[in-house]
Amino acid sequence: MKWAIVLCAVVALSECIIQVPLIKGKSARESLEEQGLWNEYRGKFPFNPTRFDDQNLYVSSEQMTNDADLAYFGVISIGTPPQSFTVIFDTGSSNLWIPSVYCSSAACANHNRFNPSLSSTFKNAGKSLSIQYGTGSMTGFEGFDTVVVGGIPVKNQIFGLSQSEAPFMAHMKADGILGLAYPRLAASQATPVFDNMMTQHLVNQDMFSVYLTRNSAVGSMVTFGGVDPNHYQGQIAWIPLSSQMYWQITVDSVTVNGQIVACNGGCQAIVDTGTSNIVGPQADISSMARAVGAHSANGDNVVNCNNVNNMPAMVFHIHGQAFTLPASTYVRQSTYYGCRTGLQSSNSDLWILGDIFIRQYYSIFSRAQNMVGLALAR
Repeated sequence: MKWAIVLCAVVALSECIIQVPLIKGKSARESLEEQGLWNEYRGKFPFNPTRFDDQNLYVSSEQMTNDADLAYFGVISIGTPPQSFTVIFDTGSSNLWIPSVYCSSAACANHNRFNPSLSSTFKNAGKSLSIQYGTGSMTGFEGFDTVVVGGIPVKNQIFGLSQSEAPFMAHMKADGILGLAYPRLAASQATPVFDNMMTQHLVNQDMFSVYLTRNSAVGSMVTFGGVDPNHYQGQIAWIPLSSQMYWQITVDSVTVNGQIVACNGGCQAIVDTGTSNIVGPQADISSMARAVGAHSANGDNVVNCNNVNNMPAMVFHIHGQAFTLPASTYVRQSTYYGCRTGLQSSNSDLWILGDIFIRQYYSIFSRAQNMVGLALAR
């Protein structure tokens, strides 16, 4: 698989459209189910979208969720000569971090680890870093080095090097995280990768876009510096951000069969590639589950697999437009656990529109206009 596609204008070779292919692999949940370990894992590490546990956390530490369903990873390299890592391109956080050779946790042992002594361009930033999880934490320190994203070198990029990681990370497929949210969310006031790409004039436009395939292992893509018309159809709906920390927008309501079932009177949501499902307040998620015929079992909202074709669509009303999720997009089938909806509850009023939503709607993140663009994915 090619790691990158780079398209540069002849008149401005320094400014490009950079495409990073994403690999759709097995999620941690799928692997654990195959091994018969999913129930044990779920008991030890219950899902917790910790992004919202403490709004003050972003001042001193990045937040990351222990989402066992994440399945999309891309390859970057760090250092001179380059050391390669798989990362989640995460619009719900702002820091870049990867495991280091100084980490002895089990979670680091089965992932690629960065060795700063092997890089001639590495500089220690002299700062510690802490990332809080719902079930533990990652601790480490920060350094500067050249980070290559899609074949383009981002110079003097600050990033985190883990020295300890929470046990559940041993089951996660990616080595680390590349955050794509706003600088305000970044731990230790670290400059996010995309901010440096903009400052160093590496991208044609101050935007990036994400396309996620539904079933294929290949074809998913992050495009830095523009959009790819091959990945969407129809018009792009541009939605102004309601807050510039996450990629946060206002949702007007959620309906099923024409009836409001959630978000009555409006609610706030983030468009988040670092979360796999649709996450919302418990009462609203329960209402949506009932409306589509799901019932709660073992922490999931489950449905009869034979009924999926007859289940109603969910419609998210955003900025005067309707964004429809047919049952085929929000129901997942497991070889071992039957069919479940991609609906998960949290203790926060802030909603998350995760990969289930982004697979259906090509998502464009414009820093120039502080907007999210949504178009029906091809």
